[in-house]
This record gives sequence, C-alpha cells and structure tokens, in this order.
Amino acid sequence: MRYLILSDIHSNLTALDAALEAAKGRWEEAVCLGDVVGYGPDPNEVIDKLRALGAFAIRGNHDKAVSGLADAEEFNPVARAAALWTREQLSPENREYLEKLPTGPVSRNGFSMIHGAFHDEDEYVFSPALAVDGLLSTPTDISFFGHTHIQGGFALRGEDIQVLHPTPPGANLFSNFHPESGTKYLLNPGSIGQPRDGDPRAGFAIADIDSQSVEFWRVGSDIEAVQQRMRAAKLPEARLHRWACGR
Repeated sequence: MRYLILSDIHSNLTALDAALEAAKGRWEEAVCLGDVVGYGPDPNEVIDKLRALGAFAIRGNHDKAVSGLADAEEFNPVARAAALWTREQLSPENREYLEKLPTGPVSRNGFSMIHGAFHDEDEYVFSPALAVDGLLSTPTDISFFGHTHIQGGFALRGEDIQVLHPTPPGANLFSNFHPESGTKYLLNPGSIGQPRDGDPRAGFAIADIDSQSVEFWRVGSDIEAVQQRMRAAKLPEARLHRWACGR
C-alpha cells in the first residue's frame, strides 16, 4: 500500500491541488497529520477536498482552535485572527468534521501518525533532544509527524540519534529515502500550505511501508493567487509575506 502523507495544509487549496496533481497515480490512500485549516483563505474547500479523497486525518492545534475545542486566545495575534476568521467561514458540516478528528498518535498499517510530539500533540519536535521520547515510545518503527512545517526528521539506532534532511535538492520534485531495519524513525513530510524551512514549495511524502521506501516531495504552486485571496479576506498581512519566502 502506498500512502500519500500530508500535513499542515492550513487552508491552502492552491498548494494542495498542486501536490495532488504532482502525485497523481502514485498513491492508494491519503492521510493527513493535522492542521487542515488555519492561516489560509480556503478552509471549506480544503476540507471538502480531503473528504472527497477519503483521507484519514488526525487533528492539529489549529483544527482544535477553529472548531472551538481549544481556546484561540492561546495563539499569537496573527494565528488567533486567522483562527477566528476561519471559524466564521466554516459550514456546519465542516466544523463538525474538525470536531470529530481523532487525537494522535494513531497507528495505521505499520506506521504511526502524530501531529506534534508522541506524548503531547501540541509540542514542537525541532531537535534530537525533543525527538528521543517519541523515538523510544512509538509502537512502530516508522512514524510521521507534523506541526513544525519542516521537512526532515530523526532516526534512532541503538543510542545514536541522527538528524535527517531528505528534502529534494534544487528543482528536483522528490528524493528517495529507504529506512533501515533495526532503526526507528520520526519523519516529517513537510507542510503543504506553509513551509517554514526556507523553501516555499509544498512539502509532502509518499510512503510504501511494505517495501521500506519514502519519497519526500516539493512542488511549487501559485503563491500570488493565494496571497490575493488572503488580502480579499483581510487575513493578516504578515502571513502573506511568510508564505512567499517559506518562513
């Protein structure tokens, strides 16, 4: 089974459509690691797309805030403004969809799905010190996590932790990564809607767990079109500029 691993779409239909077009015919089931909404201008359209794909998703912190399961007051002003705007735009059906998203971690056919950290869905895993607990605790050798918007991950073999940088170089669309037996992995597919690793291209992964193969993808999209919709919606200007530079 080949899985399309999505994360942190953040209401960016343009980037999601670009990723789906590039990955067409290369996957059999789609999953999402959370933060379907937040920041971007297309919350209903993105949720409708995931539902049409039959994607299995877990919740992220923005999904909780937008649906009312968590307090948006804990967000920074930019994120809070976007969350409150998004809450007003959602159809009743799509708000219910967000409310019912399961909490990670979830194990699925040989891999685990996590939004943030294994023991705290809202915690960011940026470093080996933050990754070690999840690497030791996950029930599967391969786990996918999101939240940081940074494509890459961590590997644990014995007592050694390695930082992984599998992002495809230059104009390449994807790079191949082959997990090794006897090693545990926390892998981040990157963010579809708002990368923060200096590369504005949408990031995602395609994983074949049976054959121990993971492709890490980056695909460009029409950032200006998204910015125009954000301006029309009067979403925070600062987020427009971050999107364009991948920060």
